Amino acid sequence: MRLPIPSHIMAAEELGAVHFVGIGGAALSGLARLMVARGIRVSGSDAQDSPLLHSLTALGVACFVGHHASQVRGADTVVVSAAVGADNPEVVRALADSLRVWPRSAAVQSLLLGQRAVVVTGTHGKTTTTSMLVTALLAAGADPSYAIGSTLTSSGLNAAAGSDPLFVAEGDESDAAILVYLPYGAVVTNVDVDHLDFFGSARAYAEVFDAFLLRVEDGGFCVCGVDDPGGRRLAGRSLDVGLRTTTVGTSSAATMRAVDIRSGEQGSTSSLLLDGRPMGELTLRVPGPVYVVDAVAALAAGLELGYGFDDLVRGLASFRGSSRRMESKGTCGGIRVYDSYAHHPAEIQADLRAARALAGRSRVVVCFQPHLFSRTHLLGDEMGVELAAADVTVVMDVYAAREGPKDGISGAIVADAAAAAGGEVVYEPARSRVVDRLVDLTRQGDLLLTLGAGDVTDIGPLVLARLGELRQKEQG
Repeated sequence: MRLPIPSHIMAAEELGAVHFVGIGGAALSGLARLMVARGIRVSGSDAQDSPLLHSLTALGVACFVGHHASQVRGADTVVVSAAVGADNPEVVRALADSLRVWPRSAAVQSLLLGQRAVVVTGTHGKTTTTSMLVTALLAAGADPSYAIGSTLTSSGLNAAAGSDPLFVAEGDESDAAILVYLPYGAVVTNVDVDHLDFFGSARAYAEVFDAFLLRVEDGGFCVCGVDDPGGRRLAGRSLDVGLRTTTVGTSSAATMRAVDIRSGEQGSTSSLLLDGRPMGELTLRVPGPVYVVDAVAALAAGLELGYGFDDLVRGLASFRGSSRRMESKGTCGGIRVYDSYAHHPAEIQADLRAARALAGRSRVVVCFQPHLFSRTHLLGDEMGVELAAADVTVVMDVYAAREGPKDGISGAIVADAAAAAGGEVVYEPARSRVVDRLVDLTRQGDLLLTLGAGDVTDIGPLVLARLGELRQKEQG
């Protein structure tokens, strides 16, 4: 459900009692946690029970499983997840009772008011870059508040209230929500093409980032990735509007540049240059060149905020990842399982490169679930081409998310494109058979990578459980 942005956004403390519809999601659960920390009475509902609901209940949040109109009773403001439909009974009752009914972005801005806010956005890498920036700032002695669309591996949290008047937030551009924020600093990782179901054209998508820069405070800064044409164009725009601008990446166009990148199973190392002059070395525990670029963006933002290079680099070296970003799920029978959120061709390419670095000479087996019918229709062929780089790929059917089915659009589009590009591909539209397929296809030493923004994240643990059962039978 896409809700209009309110004409006036007041501070969170002025919202009264807040009820979240879809509180179990990665985004709203974090906002609920932050509002509790500010002494706000919070309640919420979700379609399913989850560990996130349990953790919020422990904080005093009244959490409901299932959606019923009566659950908004006593609320003054209702914040609604984009995944919730307009026919949700809580939303219907809230509108009928003339309560404030806000999208997530408005609730985020209510928390940012009065803070020195840094918003991290971009087509790819915003979650990882936000997570890295928070980790680096904590190591440098800062205590920021933060809201991330994933959980930090180090803390198990997706949001926390800090003691400093500094707030780091991940900004979602998919529905132009970033145009709600008024940050002191902007970090834009890159500008590719995505979410055309909402924007309609690549130009309209790019223009939302242009407009975002105009919302940065006077005297504020922009860190912009310039390894892609869209990012380079935006960096020029940032300079035109008078922002302090640091460009980052691996290309010669970057003022802060990573060179001599060496990536392997233990992580990555690189040398950093500023305007062509050596700055120092950067070591990461996570593999893959794309994560190096994310780290350089986080470093540049930390420097803009006034923190020291050595402290920030030390923090980045301690970064252990965030959930669903090349996240290790375990090992069984010599098969290592990782999970990642990649659902766009560029993200698939980056994570397959990281998987190759982790796998060494072993095979990379991928289980990919396309996300959204509209994205599959527009980018399915490109997804397939990138997946052909794996040794074996199992393609699932489309995860519908907020859309209904579209005639002729299925995971077969991706599978056929991967096969045409020379990949070894199995199309398995029946989710109930995917685990068995993967168990049959994998062998000792393989790296299995599950990819996609949907419930494919559940497949890896199921494969590990099945492999464990088979080992027990063999040994018993």
